[in-house]
Amino acid sequence: MTTHAPVKKAEVASIGSYRWGIVFCLFLLYLINYFDRLAVLTFLPLIRADIKLTHEQIGLAASIFFFGYALAQLSSGWLTDRIGAKKVMTVAIVVFTGVTFITGLVQNYLQFFLCRLGLAVGEGHHYVPAQRCMAEWIPQKEKGRASAFFGTIYAIAPAVIPPAVALLAFWFGSWREVFFVLAIPGLVGMAVLYFFVFNSAAEAHAKGRISTQENDYIQAGLVAEGGTKSDWEALKYLYKDRSFVIYSFVGFCGTGMYWGSTTWISSFLMEQHNFSLKAMGWMAAVPYVTAFLAISAGGIAVDKYFKGSVKPVLWLCFVPSAILFFVVAQVPRGEVVTLVVLLAVMGFFVNLYSGAQYAYPLLRYPREVMGKAIGFSNFVWQMGAFVAPMAAGYLVTKTAEGFSYAGAFSFFAAMSLVGAILVCFLDESHLRKTTDAR
Repeated sequence: MTTHAPVKKAEVASIGSYRWGIVFCLFLLYLINYFDRLAVLTFLPLIRADIKLTHEQIGLAASIFFFGYALAQLSSGWLTDRIGAKKVMTVAIVVFTGVTFITGLVQNYLQFFLCRLGLAVGEGHHYVPAQRCMAEWIPQKEKGRASAFFGTIYAIAPAVIPPAVALLAFWFGSWREVFFVLAIPGLVGMAVLYFFVFNSAAEAHAKGRISTQENDYIQAGLVAEGGTKSDWEALKYLYKDRSFVIYSFVGFCGTGMYWGSTTWISSFLMEQHNFSLKAMGWMAAVPYVTAFLAISAGGIAVDKYFKGSVKPVLWLCFVPSAILFFVVAQVPRGEVVTLVVLLAVMGFFVNLYSGAQYAYPLLRYPREVMGKAIGFSNFVWQMGAFVAPMAAGYLVTKTAEGFSYAGAFSFFAAMSLVGAILVCFLDESHLRKTTDAR
């Protein structure tokens, strides 16, 4: 096994930065993924009216995406470890780009339901290989920042996409044409992946794309190999770790509250507060403007202030979020300034967990089980995203003035409280081992 000497801090700036180019490419590809995903959620009230669906049907169709997405995590983890991240991401982008185009043609509930499942299959095979690629490119002491930068997609995408697609729909006079246009970024993403992304720094170095100095720096800082030799041994390695199960269910709560609120925010604004299509697009972006700051701050805090510990950041996310979900749902119609302020604050705390949550497995587990660790934990996370939108659809109530989302937002608050409790039991003994090794 080749050893790589540690690179001194003063030398880091001169070794090259292709690894950060990889992080940016992964970020761009996932932004394209989110355009396809969030366009559907933005247009849910329009789709519901166009093909005459109930709130319960919309909730099920929104949730079935996450059920299919959760199942895809299992196969994506296995495939990523077997054939490599780049090939799996290529297939994923081809599938979700094609399904996005077809979504603009749906005429009934069955077609819409099947498109949601098809999109889940494509997009469900994207996240795990992206994270495996990150694990192979980013040294341990930069993982918090890299995860936080990648995690800003969960803020930037919802901040940019709703107003963008709402304006496109307003310009076209229909939501359908927007999905035809969204196939174009998918083609761009395929080109970026083909020409610029490599499975690992070692592969890029062998092909002359990065310097020996940068490769040595990356290899010296990667999480050590754990000696796992088979799929079965990898699974035993993970499931003997009680904290892996706890971490997975923390993600269940965090992903559930995030996607539950993201799924229903456009309907909440149009049906409880009577915003127009254009106004809804801008208002739906408000929580995610502050989310960018939250995700960045969370990742930096993990690296710089908490020395790899994710628990303080997760607590700062879940506890305030529970309060804010309840308060936002009670804002009276017409109180626009109050609603904007509360949505902005809510967006900050709901998204604070991302950088910390995604950094945890990168810091804790050896690379050869990374695909399975992320795949199986993300399976549990996405089940949270499956449960939350569907449950919320049954909790929306008809009122004399329209609809009330108080019950739905209370459910998201309950998920936040459960997440805060689970964080108490999250093990971070790997941090002590790292310190002792130094």
